[in-house]
Parts: sequence; C-alpha cells; structure tokens
Amino acid sequence: MSGGAGRGGTGPVASEADIIAYFAPLTARFPGAFALKDDCAAFAPEPGSEIVLNTDAVAEGVHFLAGDGAADVAWKALAVNVSDLAAKGARPRVYLMALAFPEPPGRAWLEDFARGLAEAQERFGIELAGGDTDQRPGPMSVTITAVGEVPAGRMVRRGAARPGDVLYVSGTLGDAALGLKVRTETDLAARWRLGAPHAQALVARYLRPEPPIELATVLMAHARAAMDISDGLTKDLGRMAKASGCGATVETAKLPMSAAVVAVNAADARAAMTAMLAGGDDYEVLAAVDPAEAQAFERAAAAVGVRVTAIGSMRPGAGVVVLDGHNQPMDIMQSGWDHF
Repeated sequence: MSGGAGRGGTGPVASEADIIAYFAPLTARFPGAFALKDDCAAFAPEPGSEIVLNTDAVAEGVHFLAGDGAADVAWKALAVNVSDLAAKGARPRVYLMALAFPEPPGRAWLEDFARGLAEAQERFGIELAGGDTDQRPGPMSVTITAVGEVPAGRMVRRGAARPGDVLYVSGTLGDAALGLKVRTETDLAARWRLGAPHAQALVARYLRPEPPIELATVLMAHARAAMDISDGLTKDLGRMAKASGCGATVETAKLPMSAAVVAVNAADARAAMTAMLAGGDDYEVLAAVDPAEAQAFERAAAAVGVRVTAIGSMRPGAGVVVLDGHNQPMDIMQSGWDHF
C-alpha cells in the first residue's frame, strides 16, 4: 500500500491511490509507515521483546453482512486480530491490511471504513503500518496481519495447560451469536420478548467485539495457557486440550451470561446454551490457570476491570466434557464454527 492522492468528491474512487489517501492519516502516530509513501514499513520491537504475529481475514457473507456499516466492518476486522494478540499476553503495536473489492468502493463507504479503523486503533492502541488493495471477483474482504510484542520468552501458549488447572473465560458468552440471529431473523426479538435495550446490546456485540486487551499482562503473569474464543467455547477448548495433551470439563451452570442472554435464556434456553457453547464471535479469552494462581489471577483481572469466571477445569484424558445443570454429561451436537 503505497502512493498518495487527494480525497473528496462523490461516487466510486478512480484509482488505488485514491483509496490509499483515506488511510494515510491512520499512520500519523507510526513513523515507520512513512505515511504509506513507500513499499514497506519498518518496525523495531522494544529491547528485550519478541514480536507476536497474527493474521485473520473477514469476508462479506461469512464474517459480516452486506448491510453492516463500513465502520463496523473495519472495527471487527481489527478487533478479531487484536483478540489473538491479547490472548497471548501481547501488547498490540502495528498492523498491515489488505482490501479486496469486487468493484471500486464509494468514497462515502471509504470515509466510514477509515473512521471505524480510527476508532478501533484508538481503543486497542495499534497503528496502521501498510498493506495492499486490489479488485477481484467475489465478496469484499479485509485481511489484517497484526503485530504485537511480549517480553522475550513470555508469550502465553495454548498448549501448556495441565490437569487440575482452573478454566476461566473473560466477559460473557453467547451475545454475538445471538446478536447475529436477532439481526438476520426480523421477528426473533419479538418471539423472545426482548426489549429494545437487550436486542441492541446483542447486536452491538456482534457488530463490534471488544477483546479484553487489558487482560494481556494478567495472562502473562498468571495463566498457564490461553487463547481467544473465536469459533466456539467447546471447539476452542478442545483445541487447547488437544495441544496440552489432556482433557477438559465445563460446567454449564457456571457460564457467564449478560443480562441480554439471561433474557434470551428465559424464552429459549436451547438457543442461549448453543450460543454460549458454540457461538464464538464474542472474542473473549479462555485461560487455564494453576489453582495456586487462581485467586491472584482473579484479583489482577478485577484490578484492570475485566470480568473473569471459572467455568471448569482441565483433567487427565482427552476431549471436552460438558456438564448440564444437574452435573450430567451433555450430548453436544454443535461444537463451533469450522470453515471447512
């Protein structure tokens, strides 16, 4: 992503340089981006730190809807990448972005998209470093590579959990998956007897996830293993358990619910439970913590303003066991999202 041109006017952009002009201001606090006037950016981590890298793409029809606002699409594209960094204990620093359009984007859309990126950058403490744009058949997509840093050797891995570790999740679960359902099924909020504040809260979690970046240093200090919940609690916990060579047990009675999910649960408990176990789009953190560190972990999380809830534990063996409210194993038909 290099070049330069003026902004303004109406209708679609005429060139790649026109598109770049909307994003150059987002590099103002990162000199190594060279205002997007070079072919590469330059980045140096802090002394004694290691670089942590992550790439995720969001595509229309898969990760967002055609009717979603451009600012919300931009926020989500950046948030899903920052979520992975936070779960590794990393501090977000810079990101690269590749945009693929099926047709030239309109200037109003680009204005909104750049505004959403600016808002997300401010919230997550990360800066644009560069990227690419192109036009190709197929849905519009945003691919971001996020760069963070941790003290050398301190990145929190997903495969280091041990039997007996306490399992924690941040925030609440199921909101975003239910928000997507409310957004796409126009009569659903009425059928669930949801008031406007609850329906809007669910949709907001779908449109603008808020990964708990404040938890990064807490994870680095107290967690044995961690990862973000992007594809569903049971699926992602299964990945952690497999990588760690042990099993896991989840107690559904302990799953944290927002007030909006509590309202859904009262009307449709099956939908609420499915969203909490298999929804995934909340981009919260799943962590395995040594029992000896559990109280310190909870205190440290509270000190940075992040809610964490113990939902189960790691155990010898393999696989994920989900217990219902009567402490009996549940038959889980859907574990989470899989592109393939």
